Amino acid sequence: MNIKLSRRALLASAVGATLAGGLIAGAPHSGLAADDIVIGIPAALSGPVGVADHQDWTNGVTLAIEEINANGGVLGRQLSTKIVDTDILSPEGTVAGIQALTDSGVDAIASAFVLIAQPAMDAAASSGTPYVHGNTASASDELMKADQKKYRNIFQLDVPEVWYGSGYINFLDKLVKDGKWEPKNDCVHIVQGQIAYTQNISKATQAKIAKSDTWKQGPITDVQFPVQDWAPIIRALHESDCAAAMIDHWVAAELAAFAQQYASDPVEGQLVYLQYGPSQPEFLDLAGGAAEGMIWGTVYGVYADEKGTEFREKYKEKFPGIMGMVYTGGGYDAVYLLKDAWEKVGNTTDYDAVGDAIRDIEFRGVNGFYKFRPETQSGISYPNMTDDPEAGQAHLIFQVQDDEHRIIAPEPYVEVPFVPAPWMQ
Repeated sequence: MNIKLSRRALLASAVGATLAGGLIAGAPHSGLAADDIVIGIPAALSGPVGVADHQDWTNGVTLAIEEINANGGVLGRQLSTKIVDTDILSPEGTVAGIQALTDSGVDAIASAFVLIAQPAMDAAASSGTPYVHGNTASASDELMKADQKKYRNIFQLDVPEVWYGSGYINFLDKLVKDGKWEPKNDCVHIVQGQIAYTQNISKATQAKIAKSDTWKQGPITDVQFPVQDWAPIIRALHESDCAAAMIDHWVAAELAAFAQQYASDPVEGQLVYLQYGPSQPEFLDLAGGAAEGMIWGTVYGVYADEKGTEFREKYKEKFPGIMGMVYTGGGYDAVYLLKDAWEKVGNTTDYDAVGDAIRDIEFRGVNGFYKFRPETQSGISYPNMTDDPEAGQAHLIFQVQDDEHRIIAPEPYVEVPFVPAPWMQ
């Protein structure tokens, strides 16, 4: 079965069938009540990347809306969605998606992410529509710092991607300090993708290594999407024989292909870290057990504490199968965050007042604690930016154990201890 295509078909059908009062741009609007509070979602329903994450986001939004509507809605009104199929790879497609939502007068925009931040932010800023997103992008922070007035109602729910880099090295340090791993050498090999996101992560990792007394920079090997064959990369990993390898690439299907090739010819003793992509549901399906022992991380993911576990159970009951570990919780939290802001203001049409309410919000969701830094209107990372586990969103480190994603760091959110991969023993 073509898993990619089946997931796209599922999203297209599920969006129309399960969103409470929702609609897709271009579809008949007869099911939408005139007094609904409408959340606009620019979603990648098709295309080479982003579909799985955007399905996860839409599913999380769906679950939150159904819960809220069942409990009376917001300000006595029901919530619904307007979904626009958006090309997140191009500036033109991104602008078209956001403008279709602002032109229709949605009450807010809630987006998993786009790959080019400025077009989306400019399009939303022109209308003043509150726009919350999970771009995980330094570009979003830099735009906000450059013109806080223009982008006043735009909020990055999580933190920039650079924290992946420094946080990865912090994790390695902690693993060694706690006696859970004895690296065979001090070398870190980085395999870097070529988009801004992965390049920023790579540079941040290199900068952290340069300041370290423990680690030395190994080779930096480029990889270009789409990856047809990982064999040259695996040969390079063997040649460098580094203790740690960071595969700084985020497409789940391609990381699953890497896992399959690597598992048949691993570098003895090497700790393998895959950048983010395993969070997408198809990774475990496609890896077929080959990812056992591999590690990955996210600066924005669903906890396994009491609140997170309750969400996971509800989500899996509604959406059976492998659950995405990031944007499922992000979409869910975004709706509840907007609900809190709207209820504080008392209406949804005073965009600036809603923006002020979001700026002041302190909110604990399933993906951690939300409090926006004034200069960037983005999140706070634990333990990278704060020592308080309840003052930010945890940089969660997962390991594939028994073909499941389990949290191994940081405390106090650990589910299970780190276990050396089969080729590390």
